[in-house]
Amino acid sequence: MKQVVQNYKSGELALLDVPVPGCGPGGVLVRSAYSLISTGTELMKVSEAGMSMLGKARSRPDQVAKVVQSVAVNGVPATYRKVMGKLDSYTPLGYSLCGVVEQVGAGIDDVAVGDLVACAGNEHALHAELNWVPKNLYAPVPDGLAPRHAAFGTVGSIALQGVRQGEPRLGEVALVVGLGLIGQLVVQLLAASGVRVVGADPDPVRCELAGRLGAAACGDPASAAVERAVAELTGGHGVDQVYLAAGGGSNQPVELAARLARDRGRVVDIGKCRLDLPWNAYYEKELDVRFSRSYGPGRYDPEYELEGRDYPIGYVRWTERRNLACFLDLVARGSVDVEPLVSHVADFDDAVETYRSLEDGGLKAVAVLFRYPEHVVEAEAPAVAVPEVRLSGGRATAPGRAAGTPVRLAFVGAGNYATSMLLPHLAQRDGVELSTVVTTTALSAANAGRKFGFAQATTDIDAVLDDKSVDAVFVVTRHSSHAELTRRALLAGKAVFVEKPLALTEDELASVLAAVEESGNDRLQVGFNRRFAPLLREAKQRFGARSGPASLRYLVNAGRLAPGSWYLRQGTEGSRFAGEGGHFIDTASWLLDADPVSVYAVAPAGNEDLQVVLRYPDGSTATVSYVTTGAPGFPKETLDLVADGKVLRLDDFVRAAVYDGRRRRWVGSRLPKARDKGQSSELAAFVKAVRTGGPMPVPLESLVATTAATLAVRAGLAGGAPVTLAGSR
Repeated sequence: MKQVVQNYKSGELALLDVPVPGCGPGGVLVRSAYSLISTGTELMKVSEAGMSMLGKARSRPDQVAKVVQSVAVNGVPATYRKVMGKLDSYTPLGYSLCGVVEQVGAGIDDVAVGDLVACAGNEHALHAELNWVPKNLYAPVPDGLAPRHAAFGTVGSIALQGVRQGEPRLGEVALVVGLGLIGQLVVQLLAASGVRVVGADPDPVRCELAGRLGAAACGDPASAAVERAVAELTGGHGVDQVYLAAGGGSNQPVELAARLARDRGRVVDIGKCRLDLPWNAYYEKELDVRFSRSYGPGRYDPEYELEGRDYPIGYVRWTERRNLACFLDLVARGSVDVEPLVSHVADFDDAVETYRSLEDGGLKAVAVLFRYPEHVVEAEAPAVAVPEVRLSGGRATAPGRAAGTPVRLAFVGAGNYATSMLLPHLAQRDGVELSTVVTTTALSAANAGRKFGFAQATTDIDAVLDDKSVDAVFVVTRHSSHAELTRRALLAGKAVFVEKPLALTEDELASVLAAVEESGNDRLQVGFNRRFAPLLREAKQRFGARSGPASLRYLVNAGRLAPGSWYLRQGTEGSRFAGEGGHFIDTASWLLDADPVSVYAVAPAGNEDLQVVLRYPDGSTATVSYVTTGAPGFPKETLDLVADGKVLRLDDFVRAAVYDGRRRRWVGSRLPKARDKGQSSELAAFVKAVRTGGPMPVPLESLVATTAATLAVRAGLAGGAPVTLAGSR
């Protein structure tokens, strides 16, 4: 088998052929699927190996002290031979991976051959195709957690143990110094614990990433921004905890901790930074300085790590293994998101080149993964089911409204989008009566009722669902509530208009369709308004029918979100693309007159930019480039459709043209029009369907296919491979 090794004397890195380890008792033999490069610890070791002997000595004074002691006991010649022999040997790299159990040793009964496990330890979770891992250094991977995410288990345990040492409490404020891999995880763990976090790092890219992952504020520790943020969040008292996740020889982190911690605050050292404590500052505040020892209790105890002797949970709640299992569970439940940390995935055969690129700065990364040749099949060929639409008793025509009777609408939610993009089109529409508005606070309901003329305003959703005079319910709440509110409204027999997304998970989508099947009510519309835009509809008509496959490119210049936006709460509200990506997938599918059969998604490191490639039954492809790092002055949406010697061009819904041979035909006129993304036409079509009882504007099967394709983007990012939309038409 192959393993990454390093010669500490010469600095040589190699991918070496070594014997396969045996599967001894008390452990399992694991075939690696993904292993994680610790860009802090491992690169420090690689860098030290490239130093001169004097440089090595300066960087490791602890080892120099051992050499001096050995000289005193054994003499210079013997010590020299011992040291040179040790230096001139290959040493392993790596300590965090995920893989499949290939053999089970005697005494192991908690996993079986074929199980997926996360593994820890700088002697047992190496960058190697096979590793023998003792019982207390592995943990089963929860169902549904991608192997590449489970590979973060060890570094996640390090961050988790550091947070435990800080003893954070709900509502406190913490400072995280150093926003590398461990720091980014600490930020998320603290945010998940209800702690407000300020991050400090000189790298603006890392600060921006930490902001997206839950930090309330971030900045360069040398600037005044961090101090201002701490003062604002703590009322000038200082932070409750400081987590030192930085490395290097600077004493700035401990000095910053002393300056910004509150009286009797806690300072936790997780990284390996210089610790020359300024005595007066630490004494005057009586700061509690704590160290976090790696993955947790059990570390460096051979009886625990090698012999499998666990500590009783009543005495030691969180051990190495229990920390590892806890972190995997947090990632599986979405409380911690490691995908944005993945800067690069390299094939294991390219390991040496990857290390060299990291060392010389050619590859700038927070986290890098090695992908092994025979890794988990499920990760290479993931699939997302497109549920079949079933109706009890078959599809039936809904009853229409009597002549002259208005369509009575209720709104659940009256936030910015509802009040700016939907209600203005409905408030003055003939034949529409705004019956009831439901919001979470009494005043917002009253404001919406007054502004748009609702007959009633309430905070009780049941008042709408039980009102038989209400014909249709608009669900315009935060993303996490869409599926459940839609399900309840369908079961109540209402027509439903739900803003995108319809669902954030496959289970949520299945629950909506279960309500359709149970009730026989398929009167559902999702707010995919682009297909109703007049300019785009005319352009599609002028483009005409296709005879061959098409290529479509859709550039979405989404821009950055304001700090504090609820769109950033990915743990509860889903990713930003999950929230609005359905718009663009639906538009592409409508233009191509089909539903996608597979999705491939990739994301560059350090931001939310996405490239999503959709493949269609006739061989057509659509690429959605969803970017947040573009210039704000550039148009938000541009689209090109190419097929049969023709090109359809759309510029941000203000201008469109169709190119046919040498001719360019402007749609409407060449002068820019007022931007119309189709909301008014979409609402008119929905109200007409409710009034007449006719078909809904978009077939339910299409809404389901678009939602499944949007969900597949996350699965594709996790698996690093195209996702098949199983059951797609």
